[in-house]
Formats: sequence, C-alpha cells, structure tokens
Amino acid sequence: MYSVNIERIEKDLYELANFGFNPKDKGIYRQGLTEVDMQARRWVMQQFEANGLTTHMDGVGNVCGRLGDPDKPAIIIASHLDSVPAGGMFDGTLGVMAGLECIRVLRENNIEPKHPIEIIGTSEEEGRFGGMLGAQALSGNLNFQWLESARDPKGEFLKDAMQQCGLDIHDALHCRRDPGSIKAFLELHIEQGPVLEKQQKTIGVVDGISGVFKWLVKLKGKADHAGTAPMDMRSDAFMGVADFAHEISRIIDEEGTDKTRLTIGRVDLKPGYAHTIPGEAHFTLVGRDMSEEVMQQVANSCGKVLSSIARKHKLRFEYEQMSWLEPKYFSPKLVNLIEEKAKELGYSHLRMPSGAGHDIQFFTDITPTGLIFIPSVGGVSHAPDEWSHWQDVEQGSNLLLATLLELCQETDDGKLALS
Repeated sequence: MYSVNIERIEKDLYELANFGFNPKDKGIYRQGLTEVDMQARRWVMQQFEANGLTTHMDGVGNVCGRLGDPDKPAIIIASHLDSVPAGGMFDGTLGVMAGLECIRVLRENNIEPKHPIEIIGTSEEEGRFGGMLGAQALSGNLNFQWLESARDPKGEFLKDAMQQCGLDIHDALHCRRDPGSIKAFLELHIEQGPVLEKQQKTIGVVDGISGVFKWLVKLKGKADHAGTAPMDMRSDAFMGVADFAHEISRIIDEEGTDKTRLTIGRVDLKPGYAHTIPGEAHFTLVGRDMSEEVMQQVANSCGKVLSSIARKHKLRFEYEQMSWLEPKYFSPKLVNLIEEKAKELGYSHLRMPSGAGHDIQFFTDITPTGLIFIPSVGGVSHAPDEWSHWQDVEQGSNLLLATLLELCQETDDGKLALS
C-alpha cells in the first residue's frame, strides 16, 4: 500500500500560505487575478516542473502540470489557488498540493500510469468577479459578454484585472478542454462545515453539490419619524424582514428537507438613520437543496410568505432572481470507488452532499467526477483560523492517491472500469 509523505504536503502548504499572508490578523489575502495570486501561481508551476511535470499557464491563469502522453485523455486532479480576503491556508490549496504529492509517490516508486495525470491549480474560484473563472473556462462555460462586463465589488473590470496579470480575455474562450480529453476529474477539499467533525468521521464521500438560488428582495414601505409615528400606523420595512426571518424554519419544515438551507445574508435599510423608520429594506435570500423540485417548492413558499407579510405591514414586495443553479450529482461508480478505497484504508467515512460550490461542479456533465472531504476544525473556513488536523490531511491525501492508482489501471478493453 503506497502512502503520501505528510511532511512534504505540510511544507508545501505553509510555503504557499506565505503568498498573501497578513501577520496582523493571520489571514491570507490572495484574491484571484492579483499580483500576489500570480506570484503564487508561478511558485506552484516551479514545484510542478521540479517534479517532472510538463507545465503551462492557460489564458485565464489556470496552472497545469501533466505527467504522461500529452495526446491521451488525462485524469485531472484540481482545485483552486486563490483565497477570499482574510482566508485560511487549506481552502483549495490542499487539493492542488495533495495532487502534486500523489505524483511524487508515483515517480518515487517507478509507477508508470497507463493514463496521463494532470494537476491543475484553477484561477479565481472564490468569485471575486461573480463566477468560477478557471473551471468555467476549462469546461466551456464562459461567454464573451460576461468576460467583458464582469466586475468586482470595488468596480474593477475582470478584463482589466486579467490584463494587469498579463492575460487577455480573448484567450479565455480557448481554454476549453474537449470532453474526450478528460478521463476523470478528482478534487480533495476541506469540508468547510461541522458535520464530519461532529460525527467523528475522517472522510466525506461527496455524492453531489446542492443547487442554489439567489434572490434580491425589496420591501418598500414609508420612512417616517421614529418618535411621532404610532406603532400601529407604520409601514416599517424592517418589520417585514424580521417577520420573514422568523418564518424560515417553518418554510423548511413544511416544504424542505434536512438538506435545505435558507439564508438572509445581507440586509440594507433605507434611509438608514437611527431615528427614522426604515422605508425600504433590501435583502439577499439564498436557498439550497439537493433536489431541484424541493428548491422550487421552497422558492414558491418564500414568495407566498413574503407577499402575505407585505400585506400585513402595508408594504410593497418585489424580488429579482439573481441566479438559479441546479444540483449536481457525481458519478455513482466513482463515488462508490472512493468509498471502497476508504473502507480498504480503514478510514471512517460518511456519504454527504456539499452545500458549497466547488470547481468540480462544472465537470459533472462531461466526465466521471469524484469529490473527497476532510474535516474542518470547528466547521470554520474562509477565516484566518481555518484549520484541518494533519492526520486528516494525510488520510484524505492517501485516499486521493488510492483512488488515483485505481483509475490509472486499464481494463482489458483499454477503458477505465467506471467509464
């Protein structure tokens, strides 16, 4: 049984964490398509090259290292290299550096895979510009209109950020991989939630990614003096938000499942003065579930409840659906293979969905896909104190290696057993 060298993975992750590290809050500031992000990518390419991989950076900043025949379909191991502001050292980077360690193990043991292996550090996954640029480019889910118009919260255009990094949006549409060039797609990631730790499991065998809808909701009433307007004569927009927030649990109980999530993530009150009754409340509503039918039921219920609340508080209710992403399911045969390998290695594991989006979701329709989770301490991620125990990192990486070794072997007809 082959095993990874956890000391090498630990060293790689600490070195990569230096790119964008802020000593004041201990967070990592490595947003996609910034100078420090590109510095990290060049460093990763150097590590790829030092370990015998044929390396290149594509038109959106994905860094790719390949072992084996450049013309045969490859098994891809990928995750992202960028971070959120004040992020942690495991999110995304774990999957890339664990993939590189798998290559080291193969080369040290003179294992010649019968299928090429490609490690990819994807670009701009965290959504600075509203998408997952690297994975969308690789899977052919980009359009030029979006590339030209996308901008970050500070107003900087994607095309300008790319240009500053030596990239051109005209090259972005040429990054697409032909589905026939990909044999399988694997990703190792931290859970970014509390479930594995709470259930004392080492491995999450992920069977799919929740669908997501996002609404921008507006409740409009009347701004008035907070001292002179009687409570029963107000059209207080915030009271509508508060009532709806109270109804969320009931909506899920009646229309959702144990996998349903509803979140009010941001609320803006207008005019926003301490002594003025809010005349308008704008808020985001994000819903998730593994069933698109359930998502629709929950969304319909949200609309009905908001309409009723608006009438109660003498408000006008309107909303805009900002996005609707259907659930994605991973290849049953590959999910089963990952689970079998976890059992062989003696690792405690749990079948589970992912409530967060990942690069791999863009490849479910074009190739066999498999996602492995390891526990996040306290369920914390996207924060400086994001952490995963090194034993869990080691076991997750060993499971990635075992799965990869199985996929590298051809069946009698020259195809993967799961094809």
